[in-house]
Amino acid sequence: MKAKNYREVKGPAYTRKEYIRGPPQSKITKFTMGDPNIKYEYKAVLVAQEEVQIRHNALEAARISVNRILEAKLGTSYYLRVIPYPHTILRENKMIFGAHADRLQDGMKRAFGKPVGTAARIKPNQPLIEINVNANGIETAKEALKRGQAKLPTTSRIIIEKTSD
Repeated sequence: MKAKNYREVKGPAYTRKEYIRGPPQSKITKFTMGDPNIKYEYKAVLVAQEEVQIRHNALEAARISVNRILEAKLGTSYYLRVIPYPHTILRENKMIFGAHADRLQDGMKRAFGKPVGTAARIKPNQPLIEINVNANGIETAKEALKRGQAKLPTTSRIIIEKTSD
């Protein structure tokens, strides 16, 4: 299974978990990290530039890499939020190719597929990761978002905003 097979948004979202037998558990564990109680001066946001589906393990990888840098350089004086939630369930009709695999394949017969993972559907200009920091942490937040951007299957940009008091 390749991640690029699920990057493109095709057809209606497949999200009704009450009708799906054995929906897979999302790999992303925490959506917020850091200290939410402090008033922060700046907000750094990673914004997607195109419509795409992002798998749950890519979101988790981005969250871990961003948080690792923030924790090492800023301690606890930041607030990190991963915004999209992976609702869409991905299906795969498993086929085995190669010698003597004929008996394991069914071709297109009952080709609906089994659930293999979840993904978040992203629209253009939708925020993906948001970091709240003070003035001394802006460069660290930019660096962390660049690291997280590398883990995601879409082109994105970083926006720095001053938060209103």
